[in-house]
Amino acid sequence: MRILALTRYDTLGASSRVRFYQYFPYLAEDGIEIETSAFLSNAYLVTLYERHDRQLRHIVPAYFRRLQALVRVRHFDLLWIEKELFPWLPATAEAVLKWLGIPYVADYDDAVFHNYDGHRNPLFRTLLGRKIDEVMRNAGIVVAGNPYLAERARQAGAAKVEIVPSVIDLNRYPEPETARPRDPARPVRIGWIGTPSTAPFLRRVRMPLQRVADAPDLRLVLIGTGDTDVGISGAERLAWSEEREYELLETLDIGIMPLADLPWERGKCGYKLIQYMACGKPVIASPVGVNAEIVEHGVNGFLASSDGEWMEAITALANDAALRERMGRAAREKVVRTYSVQSQLPRLREILASACRPPGCRRSHS
Repeated sequence: MRILALTRYDTLGASSRVRFYQYFPYLAEDGIEIETSAFLSNAYLVTLYERHDRQLRHIVPAYFRRLQALVRVRHFDLLWIEKELFPWLPATAEAVLKWLGIPYVADYDDAVFHNYDGHRNPLFRTLLGRKIDEVMRNAGIVVAGNPYLAERARQAGAAKVEIVPSVIDLNRYPEPETARPRDPARPVRIGWIGTPSTAPFLRRVRMPLQRVADAPDLRLVLIGTGDTDVGISGAERLAWSEEREYELLETLDIGIMPLADLPWERGKCGYKLIQYMACGKPVIASPVGVNAEIVEHGVNGFLASSDGEWMEAITALANDAALRERMGRAAREKVVRTYSVQSQLPRLREILASACRPPGCRRSHS
């Protein structure tokens, strides 16, 4: 089987890395040949995160790269598309693929359709409001990261919809070592990981997190926020890197994921929760979207809606090392069972095989 993966980002993009790149070595072991063409480059992401600037000098070439990639589609048995082919343009290219009989799988890990149907400009809502529905409808299979996204695909008339959650690779997140006696002088580290663009979610629980930052026996750790102002002073800010990601997460005692209960947020896949849990850390999260499925309240963490509930959860975990250890073990077990590459790889492999164009899937490629 030969697949062209048309990702949104290059390797620095979290969504592309999680939904696509981390699977590639394992699919290759099964004899599946994958060629990748990213829409937006790593240079674009560096500029975006460091300067908060979407520069045209990176965006314009992206459209030409995508056109060049599509010229070669007949050399592949299947196209594996992240979200859409051409952002902010009609779904013409996807319709042409359907007309030509070239199969594609469309993969979604967030509610990108709300970029269009919820846009403040009525012209965009009119012209593009149903664009992603058309992309989904023309796909051989839609792969959704959670039930919210899957339901939208079904409403759009997608021929087939499969849910594959966002996952971690157990080879990058090894089994946590047996807990050692904790130094009582060491502050309990309560942490968040993300990007500068998602850091504003922290403002939803600014009051509880400021109390954490101010407490002498607690430490608020923010990984990957850059210089984004989240309205909280005194937090320890750490720069994110893919190489040090596991190492940074291992320093935490508790992981958090606050979210607003809004349409876009309901489409999130809870990846940071899965990362914390893979490290054997208990979690606290807003009960929004798939968060309520990942977090089993009182088992592997707590769900909290109000400032009061956040403080109760923080206090309970911060004051009870045995509770943290017990919930952390349950968290790790759930990730191994449901939210790992190793648990989802067989399903993904079957999905891709069933979507590709026969007899291309059966022929070998030199």
